[in-house]
Amino acid sequence: MTDPARVRVAVDAMGAEGAPRVEVEGALSALTSPTTDVVLVGDEPRVRRVLDEIGAGVPAGRIQVRHAAETVGMDESPAVAFRQKKASSMRVCFELAQQGEVDAVVSAGNSGALMAGALLVLGRIAEVERPAIVTTFPTQTGQCALLDMGANVDVRPTVLAQFSVLGSGYARLLHGKARPRVGLLSNGAEGHKGTALTREAHQMLARAGTSGRPAGFDYLGYVEGRDIFRGHADVVVTDGFTGNVLLKSCEGLVEWLTQAIREEVMRGSVLEKLGALLMRPALRRFRRRSDYAETGGAPLVGVDGVVLICHGSSDARAIKNGVLAARELVRAHLRQEMARAVAEHAYLWHEDAPAAGAKGPA
Repeated sequence: MTDPARVRVAVDAMGAEGAPRVEVEGALSALTSPTTDVVLVGDEPRVRRVLDEIGAGVPAGRIQVRHAAETVGMDESPAVAFRQKKASSMRVCFELAQQGEVDAVVSAGNSGALMAGALLVLGRIAEVERPAIVTTFPTQTGQCALLDMGANVDVRPTVLAQFSVLGSGYARLLHGKARPRVGLLSNGAEGHKGTALTREAHQMLARAGTSGRPAGFDYLGYVEGRDIFRGHADVVVTDGFTGNVLLKSCEGLVEWLTQAIREEVMRGSVLEKLGALLMRPALRRFRRRSDYAETGGAPLVGVDGVVLICHGSSDARAIKNGVLAARELVRAHLRQEMARAVAEHAYLWHEDAPAAGAKGPA
């Protein structure tokens, strides 16, 4: 990059349901950050048409357009589409990152294709078997990073151990946790609970910090779903199938709560309606805490680069926040810190014998 103080983000302009307008509007809004530049990748005539409509006054050089003739659809097989569509907007974004022309990639497109593309073009950090999607949940005491939220349906115990290291590194960098508390998601805290997968992963994680070896986190053992929102852990690790079910369930719960409160207010008395009116600022703050558009997207950690996955139904606000979040990940040296943390903790999954005196989860 010509100017190390600036961050250049490639935005897949054809990914969201409202593409390319939401990507163009979001990218323009992100330019309020004076050190952030954007490269919009997609069907150039369509992208420029939207830019001409709403992009008046953009400083020269702050936003560029790179043509990509193809698009990966949401219903396409990720691996097949990515390999066959050499000129897709998503692939061009990754190639720009691989060539050093941009520092990060943001897309609201097919998440499976995004992971396939990141692995194929950018590759993995050394020692990482599978990358993971990280989502931040609000809790009673702050924030909790959960992974994997859908990138990997079937995993091995070594992968869960690696997720713990990646998640704790993320919590240190982005949430300011000097020594994150890491829990393994299970159906109970008792040692006999869980599955063969979680029990074997627990044996690996119980080695953390033993015999004078480095441990950048405190391992708590098993945690239950309700412990997430109580703030008992800073990082919670699970497989992508379970994590995605948890994420979608929480999204549905928030939507239902919002609608249910609105319905109860509408059928309430005048006094209740007045009370709801007075509560509106607090309700809005609650909605913002649980709104994915506020964070913009979820990072894909474990790949050799900075990649942010946005929701397919993202609006311009979500894209803007995704670009700004990607900028912060670059500034925090996410890729370098992830590589360092994984290298330091590789002993967790390279030893066959369980740690001396290791017991079931507390």
